[in-house]
Amino acid sequence: MKKTTWKRHHKWLGIVLAPFVILFCLSGIVLNHAKLFQGIDISRTLLPSEYRYSQWNQGLFRGTQKWRNKVLIYGNAGIWAKEKDVDTITDFNRGLPKGADLRNIRGMTVMPNGCLYAMSQRHLYRLNNHGVWEQVNILQGKHEKLSDITQKGDSLIITGRSYVYLSRFPYHDFQKITLKKTDNDKGKVSLFRTIWLLHGGGLFGMAGKLFVDAVGLILLFLSLSGIYYSFAPRSRSLLGTRTKRRLITWHDKLGRGAMFFLLLLTITGWMLRPPALIAIASGKIPPIPFSSMDSDNPWNGCLRSLRYDKDKADWLLCTSDGFYSLRNLTATPEKEKVQPPVSVMGINVEQHTHQNTWLVGSFSGMYVWDRAHQSVTDYFTHQKVQSVSGNPFGSHAIAGFSSDLDDKDMAVDYKKGTSSLRMPDSMTMLPMSLRNVCIEVHTGRIFTFLGMASLFYIFLMGVACLWCLWSGWKIYRRYPH
Repeated sequence: MKKTTWKRHHKWLGIVLAPFVILFCLSGIVLNHAKLFQGIDISRTLLPSEYRYSQWNQGLFRGTQKWRNKVLIYGNAGIWAKEKDVDTITDFNRGLPKGADLRNIRGMTVMPNGCLYAMSQRHLYRLNNHGVWEQVNILQGKHEKLSDITQKGDSLIITGRSYVYLSRFPYHDFQKITLKKTDNDKGKVSLFRTIWLLHGGGLFGMAGKLFVDAVGLILLFLSLSGIYYSFAPRSRSLLGTRTKRRLITWHDKLGRGAMFFLLLLTITGWMLRPPALIAIASGKIPPIPFSSMDSDNPWNGCLRSLRYDKDKADWLLCTSDGFYSLRNLTATPEKEKVQPPVSVMGINVEQHTHQNTWLVGSFSGMYVWDRAHQSVTDYFTHQKVQSVSGNPFGSHAIAGFSSDLDDKDMAVDYKKGTSSLRMPDSMTMLPMSLRNVCIEVHTGRIFTFLGMASLFYIFLMGVACLWCLWSGWKIYRRYPH
């Protein structure tokens, strides 16, 4: 193409993309330092109406826990109590830190001595005698996300993303357990997680994150300077003319100098959403040397839950690579030959129901898993499931489940929620964490008017950004000043 054609492509595509790229950059920096912003909430009145809670949807209802004469409902906005035979639902968050992101409760359990525990992604909490939640230190200053909580006898078991933490009465100290690797472990790691960490820079620790922040700021500068150069009125003064020339010179130099990293940032982000996500979701590669994925722990970042199956007298371990069984916590995990599909987005429901039968739910759907007969059936259609791996999103995006309310099974859909339990009107406008808002902005889901087309927002934006960067490169590579 001629230089003028490349220029038109770069200019007009850049103008159209600039507002979206600015949102990518700002939201990405916040997500890269989520802990720094974890106490900041955004009112749902500022968001599209689709983000208002309705019928316990959007993760507001993840599960329940019976405690004394109450049923405690927990989810991504904290804990709520429903008295037995009473419809009133009351706040049960006294003592929990402020901020929706800090009240994202992943699980609860009651120990034999009656002590009640709740677990968020970052902390473990214990209810004291005054009805106030107190933080329990189990990580000893380490930064690890927590995934699951359960108990067996007098043992309290917390599953982190990489380790298992075990404590016994009186639950003051926790033993850190590194699970053994499987016999067929080839030392490879998740391709999806590698690309995800590479996109944010976390693959190389804080230094990597700060470097990606810098690349994001360069992209932000390219967008703003391009808009200014295109629309700023011509200045008659020498100073104004020089300023504009210097701006476009820096636009050129930074764009060319950081081109490799700009392309890498764009391509890795493009691969983390459908349809590219489906292609890499189950991929395995050797760990990149000296990266955060290069660990002696074979389960680094892979653990999702650990539950005891009393019928088979073994532990059922859920990981990002599927389900495994262990006779005890020092045994070698063995992969289950037949297992239910679980979305790459993670497991949301894992509940023992009848003898040898488990309910497993995620955004891929809900399944009944009979471990004794090695069969998996769809919870809703009762049809047998042949595939052991599912798409990231199924016809039912399951966010929660309970069998504690009126002794009826209640599956909660992420979008539709459930009509089996009335949600108080006061919960409709519970705040949303800044981190979650930035996730919605970064993935394009915030543009609710796109409907199902939002699934392809990142794909289309990625292609457009690549072409915009490439056209800018061609202008100054093939047609230098």
